[in-house]
Amino acid sequence: MQRSIEEKRQAIDRAQQLLLKLSAFKNDLPFSPVILQKIFTQTGDNSASPLEEIAATIERDQGLTAKLLRTANSAFYGLQAQVTNVSRAIAVLGLNEIKSIVVAVGVAAMGKSKKPPEAFDLTAYWGHQLRVGMAAKLLASLTHLESPDDLFTSGLLHDLGKLLIAIHAPADWLAIDAAAREAGLPTHEAEDAHWALEHGVVGSMTLKSWNLPPELTEPVNWHHSPMVAPEYRKQALILCLADALVLSLTDPEAPSSCDWSDVLAKLHLDRDRVLAELHALYAGRDFENFAAGLA
Repeated sequence: MQRSIEEKRQAIDRAQQLLLKLSAFKNDLPFSPVILQKIFTQTGDNSASPLEEIAATIERDQGLTAKLLRTANSAFYGLQAQVTNVSRAIAVLGLNEIKSIVVAVGVAAMGKSKKPPEAFDLTAYWGHQLRVGMAAKLLASLTHLESPDDLFTSGLLHDLGKLLIAIHAPADWLAIDAAAREAGLPTHEAEDAHWALEHGVVGSMTLKSWNLPPELTEPVNWHHSPMVAPEYRKQALILCLADALVLSLTDPEAPSSCDWSDVLAKLHLDRDRVLAELHALYAGRDFENFAAGLA
């Protein structure tokens, strides 16, 4: 349905108001953003923080500790024995995995404290986020990119903006979703047409307000327009491709937001090899269990 010029102007005004509120979203985290920033500092490439110190930072928040251990012990990871403390979880799963779980727990809590519309499927959302994170890490390894774990975290957060729009502007999210389905458009194109703002920008600006590093926030910002990314372009290309690959496997009818052949060529990757490795990577993984635990 065609909208009037005034309706479009009002939608753009609402988008600007949403952007002005982004820095306040950190108040919706179930733990202090200071804890999140400290964990990223302690687990950075140049950090020499001992495992016990990192565990102590996490254990400062009992709720975070309980949720982290519950997620670590989920069927998704398939641990032979349950982990009962943060230090053991770090030793078994690794620092980068724990860091990503902490971020996921924080974002998931935002979707519980302020519910998105019923049409927004949180379990499907987290299943997609996790698959894209794993695919992005695989692609980073195949292209010999340093710190592939950063791509896992970016993948886990790449659609954060969708969740935030659904929570804080539910009527606009419903209109965008309906327009995308009706016209067969990728979501980011429907967003741009609706109010000249796409979810990558919303997610990236929110993560920046949490003081997360640019190697995580910039790929999120540009994952639907990687070719114009001013920096971290390769990471944005990888995230764009990972998103498209996962959609092709889980929802083949969904419109692709990525020119596969072009991105594969730029990354010097073979499509069949990548798909084969993804199938092997996903085999036996209980995504629904992990996603349901967060949703």
